[in-house]
Amino acid sequence: MRALVVNPGPAFSVADVARGWTRGLAELGVDVRVFELDKLLDYFAYAYTDRDGEIVKAHTEEEAIQLAAGQIKAACYDWWPDVVVVISGFFMYPQLVEIMRARHRHIVLVCTESPYEDHVQLQKAGWYDAVVLNDPTNMDAFTEACDGPVLYAPHAYDPRVHYMAPEPYHAEVSWIGTCYPSRARFLEQVDWSGLDVSFGGNFKDAPECLLRFVGHHPEDCVDNDETARIYRGSLASFNLYRLETNGQLADSSDGWAMGPREVEMARCGLWFARQSRPESDMLFPMLPTFTSPQELGEQLRWAIAHPEQRMMAAERAAAAVADRTFPANAERLLRAIGA
Repeated sequence: MRALVVNPGPAFSVADVARGWTRGLAELGVDVRVFELDKLLDYFAYAYTDRDGEIVKAHTEEEAIQLAAGQIKAACYDWWPDVVVVISGFFMYPQLVEIMRARHRHIVLVCTESPYEDHVQLQKAGWYDAVVLNDPTNMDAFTEACDGPVLYAPHAYDPRVHYMAPEPYHAEVSWIGTCYPSRARFLEQVDWSGLDVSFGGNFKDAPECLLRFVGHHPEDCVDNDETARIYRGSLASFNLYRLETNGQLADSSDGWAMGPREVEMARCGLWFARQSRPESDMLFPMLPTFTSPQELGEQLRWAIAHPEQRMMAAERAAAAVADRTFPANAERLLRAIGA
């Protein structure tokens, strides 16, 4: 069987999802190729030309997207995959997917932004033969929008990246993520005094009281390999859901699934405090929940002061997500579409 995995374009956490699905399919014996949409987007977006003696961009943003994504048709024609797995689908457009569906059996959209952006993802669901959700909150709406199977695939870890092993010390408390305004408001109320703290990720526009903990340019991100090393070199962390949503179908209380960082931290053997969600509560009863900045500070200090209890809880959390792998998700998808 042949599968073409279409990269999402952005080179942050969703790129890790694409890498995970690529490896997961390959481990099942599928012949996998990757369409590097990110590189083509850069090529067309930053191409320049001479117009009447003036050096200008060759394409508008919309033209660059159409030209880059349009090359997927050529990749499909050249290689003729049995399955096309589109990660996120940020830059796909209906005419392109329609052409692909007319010539190939299974065109699949892997949604990576549920439940926060389900209003946008729902508009695209009907274009595809099947849809994979990273949170089942709005499963019924997607089932109605898509003619084919809709399934929930849990956030997964990559065994080559996320594992327990000795690592040089990084910090007592480390946190990697995007510092959305809601997160900034929460984090700046935490009492960090006496703790060795390290933050990483996109901290653009974050307040100065948080930037002092960031060890890189505030607009940069931290890749997944480095993030895993930081997790293994730290004593404790936490998971903080964003409140921002771009639609009306989800808000801060609507999510059911735990986040990808929880799976990754657990598999790296890192103890973390967490905000409550049904799936997280089911899998991680050994890890405490917090509802306020004061509670988070107290729980982190407790974890640092109780290394034996902390490590025992971390080991149990790692075992709880042992089956949350990309090959398992890939197998679930292939079975659902009958491939």
